[in-house]
Amino acid sequence: MTLQEILNAKGRAVHTIGWNATLEDVVQTLVRHNCGSLIVCDVSDDRDKRHDDAGPPGHMVGIITERDILRACARHQGPLASLKVADAMTTDVVTGSPNDSVEATMGLMTEMRIRHLPVVEGGQLQGLVSIGDVVKLQYDRLSMENHYLKSYIQG
Repeated sequence: MTLQEILNAKGRAVHTIGWNATLEDVVQTLVRHNCGSLIVCDVSDDRDKRHDDAGPPGHMVGIITERDILRACARHQGPLASLKVADAMTTDVVTGSPNDSVEATMGLMTEMRIRHLPVVEGGQLQGLVSIGDVVKLQYDRLSMENHYLKSYIQG
């Protein structure tokens, strides 16, 4: 199984935000979409500070996660509305390819201690895979294998 298969099953919608939005905007967007990360895009037009849809308007410049927000809160004593995404986001983003195996992805995510992996091909964002997506796929695969083995044994 590959990341391509996970994206085909779950969809390719990715929630994004501009680098110049506030952390308050990030929290509201994460809660609204019930997700744990947003892809940060280079939004050249300042009128859209809280971009948030299924496809980035610019290229990916980082990712902001719940963990990044906690780190920013620990570093700064002040309201989230006064902190910018650009100051808290992760810029050295670990990415995967649609052809990467699920097993290799599990190892990468464990080694790098990350829970969200943008999937990129040819410089274009294809989707986002979470550790939950990977675990679900493995669970489904093992459940199916278990079912077939029980059926085989019972004859």
